[in-house]
Amino acid sequence: MQATRLTLICHARTVAQKLARFPTDEPVEMVWQSAKCSRRGTSKIPPRLLCGPESRTRQTAELFGSDAQVVDALRDCDFGRWQGQRISELQKTEPEALNAWLEDPHSAPHGGESVVQLGERVAAWLTTLETTPGDIIAITHPYVVRAVLTHVLQSTAFNLIDVEPLSAIELRFTGRWRLRLMSTDADGGF
Repeated sequence: MQATRLTLICHARTVAQKLARFPTDEPVEMVWQSAKCSRRGTSKIPPRLLCGPESRTRQTAELFGSDAQVVDALRDCDFGRWQGQRISELQKTEPEALNAWLEDPHSAPHGGESVVQLGERVAAWLTTLETTPGDIIAITHPYVVRAVLTHVLQSTAFNLIDVEPLSAIELRFTGRWRLRLMSTDADGGF
């Protein structure tokens, strides 16, 4: 059985992340155009490059190639009416709702997507990759990466995972999904 190798990469930093705000469709903060090609691999067979539909994922994908396929399943969590709001403000104005959302993965007091709904969307997408051997790089969001990890590890630790901008994890599917920690040496990276 040929393996599916999926590398998930979190998009580059945005102002919303810096200000601890729920995201909108904001661009990345870095001067991403000057970083183009800096992360492109040298493999003989280039990986399929996928990204979410938002500006920040499409811009980050350009660091890895110019032919990224937009995949709706990689879109960020729908934060409903909390989109663009600072978490510190919600702690003052809606502390019970924010706490409910953080504590109950079925809760969606903002009118958007719950953690469970996000997890179901991501799990369905992972299932489609199980019959797609080869290398895939997917540029997405911290919440999507968290959802993938909790699904693969069969965990409920969603809110205990921090995903930094441009961080990467690798998963392999050979009959079941496995988390694979990547090497930091020159030959083992992406």
